[in-house]
Amino acid sequence: MDMKNAIAKLKEVDDKSHAITHASALIQWDAATRAPKNSVEGRARTLSTLTGEYYMTLVNDEFNKILSYLEENKKELDYITTRKVEEYRIEYDKIAKIPVNVVKEYSEAQAKASAAWEEAKNKRDFSIFAPHLEKVIDYNKKFISYRGYTKHPYNTLLGDYERGLTTEDLDEFFSELKNTIVPLVNRINKSNVKINTEFTKKHYPSKEQDKLSKQLLHIIGFNMDSGLIAESEHPFTTNFNRNDVRITTHYFENDLLPALYSTLHEGGHAIYEQNIDEELEFTQLCGGTSMGIHESQSRFFENIVGRSYPFIEYIFPIIQKAFPENLQDVTSEDLYLAANKSELSLIRIDADELTYSLHIMIRYEIEKLLFENKILVEDLPEIWNQKYKEYMGLTPKNDAEGILQDVHWSEGLFGYFPSYALGNAYASQFKNTMEKSINIDEDLRNGNLENIRKWLYENVHKYGKLLTPKEIIKKATNEPLNAKYYTAYLEEKYSKIYDL
Repeated sequence: MDMKNAIAKLKEVDDKSHAITHASALIQWDAATRAPKNSVEGRARTLSTLTGEYYMTLVNDEFNKILSYLEENKKELDYITTRKVEEYRIEYDKIAKIPVNVVKEYSEAQAKASAAWEEAKNKRDFSIFAPHLEKVIDYNKKFISYRGYTKHPYNTLLGDYERGLTTEDLDEFFSELKNTIVPLVNRINKSNVKINTEFTKKHYPSKEQDKLSKQLLHIIGFNMDSGLIAESEHPFTTNFNRNDVRITTHYFENDLLPALYSTLHEGGHAIYEQNIDEELEFTQLCGGTSMGIHESQSRFFENIVGRSYPFIEYIFPIIQKAFPENLQDVTSEDLYLAANKSELSLIRIDADELTYSLHIMIRYEIEKLLFENKILVEDLPEIWNQKYKEYMGLTPKNDAEGILQDVHWSEGLFGYFPSYALGNAYASQFKNTMEKSINIDEDLRNGNLENIRKWLYENVHKYGKLLTPKEIIKKATNEPLNAKYYTAYLEEKYSKIYDL
């Protein structure tokens, strides 16, 4: 084997693995947006076959030898190729320990679980989803046994979304957040400030909301020539390549705010993917470096931009023009307060910035218990409701607003939820550094996001997976992840809103 041949073979794997994931993602996009109800079985079989093809593309003696050769001669490689080899080795080691038939079976089980979840949520009946969820969890436990773990079985899954993340890290991180959030929530509950949200609950036709969503995406810099927006039960972003990034939102005709902010959230994810350097296109490095960093971008556009007063001041006339009758007696200040009203709630995606992390803590604690084998799937609705009573003082009326509200578990995304809370912390730290060179408020007041996007491109987006999360945060802010910026941001913002 020579270097030229090894690098050519690496590119072949890049091309083939990208083609397979592209095809799989297209099928999953179709499933979430427009596929007929009875298409589940055929889709599951196709995805199972594609998953097997992906497995065999990576897990074979030839590719293992190519990786080993390149690793042994890494001094001769440029940095991009070195990082590609590192990423492929991580992926190889992750899946090579799992038999291909198990991987294919799991893919089929996932597809069926996602369809069962949607039916169960619509019918508000966890029992429809429970047997599918049990299978998905059992497969993930098998994967942990194949792959091994350090200290805690859940660490293996956490590391898939944020490399090196452990339950010890998260216990400390969530403890720090809890020590700020819970007292702040208690002070807000005693505040005399009352925020009116009645005007957001009027009739807002989906068609007009869709037009508004597209305007907002344009304002924040989403390239509609390289992406599109559709509607799904649960909002998400998928990227086939940097010139084909698609998002979904969900319109509620009796509430203005959910689609507005889910669109900004998914738009943040999408802008990240569209802005990855062209040199990384169609390679293992063309994607967000971790789910925590990815969530930092969605939460940045949703909250730090979207829920800021200067930005709301800018977009309010646009929103008012879309719904003149509903908003004729409303001001930008009214919308700002309504968008930032803090109250304990049952639904994670509708939660305000302050209480959002409490929702994540609940999911983290439940997932930890599942992989410690301390609870059963049949007990999940009761445990979920108990934790919402403990953290929020609220009890879901039905499974749809309780245990079934999130799609993630049907897709096997265990270890994913903590990324949302980490994303908030990353985003606040980025903001703190960005403010030293950019007048963020002034730019947002003028609807000018060019300086913000340029900073994010230079410090986060363009690198894709070329840099690790730890390298990104250190390079961008000159220090490791520090939750104090997030807690300070929450304290300052909500103290002003509620006159604390």
